[in-house]
Amino acid sequence: MSRTALSLEPVAEDNNAWLAQIIRAQREGRSCLPAYLGLNATRYSELLLCHGLQAPTGSPVDSLVGERNALREELLALRREEWQALHDLLLAGQDDHGEPAMAAIVAAACLGGEHLWRDLGLDSRAQLYALLMHNFPQLARRNTQDMRWKKFFYKQLCEQDGGYVCRSPSCETCPTYHDCFGEEQ
Repeated sequence: MSRTALSLEPVAEDNNAWLAQIIRAQREGRSCLPAYLGLNATRYSELLLCHGLQAPTGSPVDSLVGERNALREELLALRREEWQALHDLLLAGQDDHGEPAMAAIVAAACLGGEHLWRDLGLDSRAQLYALLMHNFPQLARRNTQDMRWKKFFYKQLCEQDGGYVCRSPSCETCPTYHDCFGEEQ
């Protein structure tokens, strides 16, 4: 099965490949994730061991990488309540074969400023869809209008708390419809 093809039956071993790609992208500066991907150092090491992945090699803290990781850790700490709400939302949408640590990783990536697939260091939105369907199928299936994932997650949080963020009575009549839906570049 092609990784870019959408499928409702994700392959179970995909988490190894996704995690390897996410870690590589983080180390190469192609994601918004901090050094341990939003996990603590112990949980990060356990995750690598569990999935048979090697810790990234090379100098773990050259000055630029070290500064970038420190800033990302600060952002995560400042937005801990937001991260926790996203983490809980994702865990609630998980089933038996999902990777629990993936909720922490995706929640941390939601704090970035790009599309979620880019903030995770994935190659495409289709790859993100497959990752989400594999790890959080109950939640992912609720995105019936193909809303952008971060917007969708935050909308879910607002609906959970009884809040209503949007001023428009429906997405179809909203003047900023294309901010939530449409092509991602």
